[in-house]
Amino acid sequence: MAVYTNDIISARTFKHLTPYERGIIHALLGEGRSLRYIAQRLNRHPSTISREVKRGTTTQRLSNLTTYDSYFAETGQAVYTKARTACRSTCKIAIVEPFLQFAEVKILRDKWSPDAVVGFCNSHEDWQGKVRICTKTLYNYIDQGLLKVRNIDLTLKVRRKSKKQTVRKNKRILGKSIEERSTIVDAREEFGHWEIDTVVGKRSNDQVLLTLIERKTRHGLFIPLKDKTSQSVSSCLRKLKRRFKYPFGQLFKTITADNGSEFAELATQLEKWGSQAYFSHPYSSWERGTNERHNGLIRRFIPKGTYIRDVALTTITRIQDWCNQLPRKILDYKTPQECFSDELLKIT
Repeated sequence: MAVYTNDIISARTFKHLTPYERGIIHALLGEGRSLRYIAQRLNRHPSTISREVKRGTTTQRLSNLTTYDSYFAETGQAVYTKARTACRSTCKIAIVEPFLQFAEVKILRDKWSPDAVVGFCNSHEDWQGKVRICTKTLYNYIDQGLLKVRNIDLTLKVRRKSKKQTVRKNKRILGKSIEERSTIVDAREEFGHWEIDTVVGKRSNDQVLLTLIERKTRHGLFIPLKDKTSQSVSSCLRKLKRRFKYPFGQLFKTITADNGSEFAELATQLEKWGSQAYFSHPYSSWERGTNERHNGLIRRFIPKGTYIRDVALTTITRIQDWCNQLPRKILDYKTPQECFSDELLKIT
């Protein structure tokens, strides 16, 4: 039998009485037991039992019109439930209507996440002093159907299962392994380290989309290629080299790719321009997580099986601009475009 202790130093859980415990109180009182005895039986403080008995005690009338007071477990539970309902915080929906309207527009039209909306408002002066809600409350309002936004509109509201990460030995060696890459790149504190990949549409006779993501700023470049070959990738990189006025080796210090055949010439080409290429392990997309994350954003607009050649260049540019202008929590709710522009100003 558990024994109550009055040691104020020992840890306590402070759990509320349950309906089962109230039933025990009712039974023991019927046996004439004292409040202190009941407290010892339930491992509760005597004051807790005393307050419960007062809450659950009602006046009963006999047939001879005499009255008596008695504790009932049902009465105690009803009083407790009513008190808990009254102490809940009231819904803010009436006073945050401007914020909710803004959130609906950003989520439904601009495809922002609820967290991006809340973070943007918290970090911009226009919303300072105005009533807002936190990310969790915004999600709760969506779950309750209080907004035009539905869960089906939240593309990434899924439960991700962690996968066991295994490293397999490269069968194809295109250049330096990612294991040789400096820890500075992993820290994401230095600008100029990129990840590269290709997004395919139809697997035969179709164009592909070359994606380059800068690891620190999350800035992305999305460029359509006529096919998935090393020649097309090399040609694209030469155009990028001419496009930027900055020294290629300062803007693109390293580029990390997978072992796809389209990157067969990447290491040799970058070495000539004062840059370095690294290659991830096979079946280890998590080693280029930034790139894979952005490929997922692209798939919102270009689903798998869609012909890339049927997607207009203006549409691809619009997708790129949307990704680069989306506030990111990891960037303290700045946009990748803002961070990228700030880093370019530091290059001499």
